[in-house]
Amino acid sequence: SEVPVLSEVERELVVQRWNDTAAEIGDGTLNVLFEEQAARRPEHTAVIFEDRHVRYGELNERANRLADHLRQCAGVRRGDLVGVLLDRGVDFAVALIAITKTGAGYTVLDPEFPDQRLTTTATNAPITTLITDTTHAHRVTGEHTTLLTDTDATHLDTHPSTNPAPGISPLDSACVMFTSGSTGTPKGVLSSHRSLVSTLTAQTYNTFGPGEITLQCSPVSWDAFSLEFWGALLHGGTTVLQPGQRPDPALINHLTRKHHVTSLQLSSSLFNYLTDQHPDTFTTTHTAYTGGEPASPTHTHRLHQHHPHLTITNGYGPAESMGFTTTHTIHPTPQPPPTIPIGTPLTNKHAYILDTHLNPTPIGTTGEIYLAGHGLAHGYLNQPTTTATHFIPNPYGPPGTRLYRTGDTGHWTPHGTLHYTGRTDTQTKIRGFRIEPA
Repeated sequence: SEVPVLSEVERELVVQRWNDTAAEIGDGTLNVLFEEQAARRPEHTAVIFEDRHVRYGELNERANRLADHLRQCAGVRRGDLVGVLLDRGVDFAVALIAITKTGAGYTVLDPEFPDQRLTTTATNAPITTLITDTTHAHRVTGEHTTLLTDTDATHLDTHPSTNPAPGISPLDSACVMFTSGSTGTPKGVLSSHRSLVSTLTAQTYNTFGPGEITLQCSPVSWDAFSLEFWGALLHGGTTVLQPGQRPDPALINHLTRKHHVTSLQLSSSLFNYLTDQHPDTFTTTHTAYTGGEPASPTHTHRLHQHHPHLTITNGYGPAESMGFTTTHTIHPTPQPPPTIPIGTPLTNKHAYILDTHLNPTPIGTTGEIYLAGHGLAHGYLNQPTTTATHFIPNPYGPPGTRLYRTGDTGHWTPHGTLHYTGRTDTQTKIRGFRIEPA
């Protein structure tokens, strides 16, 4: 392990040059960046749900009233965790924004999960307050304050609609996402405002802005939710909320064409299905993302034949690095490529291919993928041992920075792109869900 197998030039490439992604993003937090957009374009549509079009000004005022109610009546304080158990809709959007304004973090409880898992998640977090409605309130037990959006709404009009005073740090916790493993105990990934903001700011993998319309169809408890929701609201765009809790291909097809959605984020399985069964889904979109599982060269090639204008991007990254960490733009080719790379690191994110001694592997040699940079989570909630095992000191960054050990394997190409090759364990993914067969 002490014998250097890379030349100085090659080592500089894989460690430094291909990870030279630094850019200034400022110290904005989710709530502040959203408030800036609401001040600039209060009449612009922020959220569409069914027949409702909610403007930025209205959405911000509703979130401000709820945030004040959470502080004054529920005792929510900076650093707390607040659970959200609501069906996807406008009240759901208001709740998430309001929680960030209080300085607390949110954890989304998926209404489709069994009651036992909802209670276990709420207890393990542990949440201090639960925002829900009369439909779901009985499903979660525990020692927390419950706020019902359908019966407590009349009290909100008495609260101020102005923005609360600033005082939240980019390093404060913004959310807890529980991993999608369905055969083991889900781990709560504790992520900061900086993790989300850096993933969505100063990036080149998508066009963010007032003219962009995204469809929020990913499960709301997943990291993919952040791109579809916050990616629009932090930049003055519009997010269309799909009714229901699971991606519905027919609804995705209908909503995308009805609202002229410009970008779609899809698991590879869903991407393939829409390509085969509903290729007209992508008529108005300029960018489509495939991720969660290895991309299908056959389907990306087929979709390019239908829509040559479309930018298809293969994204890679776990929840522990706030979703996309590397991306690769797939260009049209006469024939399907043999494989599709996972690309290069995003702005302010880094990727390393290391051996078992944490030495960088030569170009073309398979090793384990380690991630670093602003997107990294604080760790696993209330699991210090697991956190210490997976988030380790970073020997290739400034003191105090960390590496996340993904368990995925890959290699660099001579052109500086990453290829995913498999796992170091038996974990697999089915429709984006982490499955441990053992």
